[in-house]
Amino acid sequence: MAHDMAALATELASMAEADHQAAVHANSDDPNEQLAWRRLTARHGDRLNEIMDEFGWPTADLVGEEAARAAWLVAQHADRQLDVQRRALQLLQQAVTAGSASRRELAFLRDRMLVNEGRRQICGTQIAGVRDGAPVPWPSEDPDRMDALRAEVGIEPFDEYVAKFSAP
Repeated sequence: MAHDMAALATELASMAEADHQAAVHANSDDPNEQLAWRRLTARHGDRLNEIMDEFGWPTADLVGEEAARAAWLVAQHADRQLDVQRRALQLLQQAVTAGSASRRELAFLRDRMLVNEGRRQICGTQIAGVRDGAPVPWPSEDPDRMDALRAEVGIEPFDEYVAKFSAP
């Protein structure tokens, strides 16, 4: 079993690396680059689904911090596989409840899935676009409480988050 986990950790880490390399093409003007990105994220989503079948959510206890974060990244980018994203969210929620996963990652994944379903997000983690040089979030369930909800899960206030993107 330990060997399986080491192999799984290595596989997840290499999926995250491939994702990172290809992510620059996600919003490319070149349709071929966009297709390559979609193929990669679909392949990764399918594989994550198989991993969840066999092991449940790949927690840090199971595969190590880096690989657990990689699994979360793959779930975040499974935007065209809502069944995979929903399942990942459910399993991640169980892992958070059990104290073996990050509430911050759960908040990001939940917001991502809500936006993908055409619903309002909760913590304002998903950016719709940029207006006047400043990132604009997708609509939020309760904008007045957004920063309080972010603080509860260890995400910095929205204005601080936005400042990272703004030109100096």
